[in-house]
Amino acid sequence: QVPLVESGGGLVQAGDSLRLSCAASGRTFRWYVGWFRQAPGKEREFVAAINWTGGTYYADSVKGRFTISRDNAKNTVYLQMNTLLPEDTATYYCAADLLNRAGISYSSQARYNTWGQGTQVTVSS
Repeated sequence: QVPLVESGGGLVQAGDSLRLSCAASGRTFRWYVGWFRQAPGKEREFVAAINWTGGTYYADSVKGRFTISRDNAKNTVYLQMNTLLPEDTATYYCAADLLNRAGISYSSQARYNTWGQGTQVTVSS
């Protein structure tokens, strides 16, 4: 297992921005890296993913507001979140597919075998 460490969460107002970071130590990110979020009382949901060639994928609810990117030199994946809304309030989790579970969608939690501890994002109205 490769430890993943998320950072960058916080309390902001609607319309503000945050950038989350997901850093891996010990090994290099390969295949897909995804961001998921879970709000209180709700199931964990897909937010965004990036593959090894830089292809990016987003949930409809964040498309146009969030941007996922990766810095291979730093072995870090970022989630830039702009125009935050109260409904974006959740714990955000970074996840890595280190096994290339081809055939499983990048938006499925089953694709990812390594998870971070989560970082809280709270957006006030």
